[in-house]
Amino acid sequence: MARERLAGAARAALGRGRRPEAVERVAGGSRKGVYRLVMDDATTAIAYLWDDAENYWPQAEGDNDLTDPLSPGRGLDLFQAAHARLDALGVRVPAIRLVDRGGESDAAGLAIVEDLPGENLQQLLARDPSAAAPVMARLREALEAMRGHRACAYGKVAVVDAGGTSRQTSCEGVVLDRALRALAEAASRDPRIARARDRLEERLLALAAAVRPRAQYTVVHGELGPDHVLVDTDGNPVPIDIEDLMYCDVEWEHVFLRIRLHDAYRPLQVAGLDEDRLAFYLLAQRLSLTAGPLRLLDGDFPDRAFMAAVAEYNLNQALALVRA
Repeated sequence: MARERLAGAARAALGRGRRPEAVERVAGGSRKGVYRLVMDDATTAIAYLWDDAENYWPQAEGDNDLTDPLSPGRGLDLFQAAHARLDALGVRVPAIRLVDRGGESDAAGLAIVEDLPGENLQQLLARDPSAAAPVMARLREALEAMRGHRACAYGKVAVVDAGGTSRQTSCEGVVLDRALRALAEAASRDPRIARARDRLEERLLALAAAVRPRAQYTVVHGELGPDHVLVDTDGNPVPIDIEDLMYCDVEWEHVFLRIRLHDAYRPLQVAGLDEDRLAFYLLAQRLSLTAGPLRLLDGDFPDRAFMAAVAEYNLNQALALVRA
């Protein structure tokens, strides 16, 4: 049924005398289906399909709460709001060819977007760091454009730009709530976290208490790993998986970038980040990157060895932050 729908969408978006020849699943996408549509003249496009059948994540408390900035972003509405915001800021995003709001759920929907079939930034950095340098410079420019756009409210771009409000009273409050839940979840699945739970909670509370209030927030992708940055034929970085785009502390973005890029992060460094927020968000993200993959393994996610390795690495990194 999904492939029939995708073939029909391909005809609507790319037809003009063309006929769909193949629908190929693209690796990645744990919350939505990602497919390459190939026409009989070799024209291609990418389909994003939001459907419960395409979501590998077991349901958890708060998953559908859009007033929680850190709840998982799913659905066409979130994608379109994030796409519009990034495009308005001059950030290169895949062009939208067609949208289809079919489906009964708010998290359902289909989008056909431009195909960028070359390397992503992760692959380019691994193959030729020198060739990646101009792409990293342009990524820095994109991040500066996002950081330069301020809002007096925090939360998902789809919520805030529509005049809505988020729960909790601050970004750091949301992060603390989520980190304590991640700690409890990880402790229920791994005895090493369980043994260190009191120390980890004490450290989280101490780090959160040191963070001073802030009244303005910037545009943040939230999971801007190098595998979520495609590279177009002109060498421009193209962020994907943008549904979680939010107004948040810029430190949240830079902690994630540091975690994912390691030494390759240097070209993206910026001055003036809040060290207290960086320290707090680092532990919070380590716990999230432990609990999340462990929960994903409860389901039928196919690349289990990779996800187990992500959980194990971040688990050890979290424990290292509370060792005397």
